[in-house]
Amino acid sequence: MTDRKWRKSSWSNAFDNCVEVALSPEVAAVRDSKAPEGGHVAVPAVRWGFFLQGLKTGRFDR
Repeated sequence: MTDRKWRKSSWSNAFDNCVEVALSPEVAAVRDSKAPEGGHVAVPAVRWGFFLQGLKTGRFDR
């Protein structure tokens, strides 16, 4: 993923906790949009999909 295309979360305008995501078929890279030079976390794309599914179904709601 040397030529990453970063996308900012649609929630970033509503909250100060902003993230950006760059996707490839194999990897999802996530970084803080306020400090992009601080690095990123990379996870397998399939795991990222499971995470998003959990968010949509409320699995992580308190």
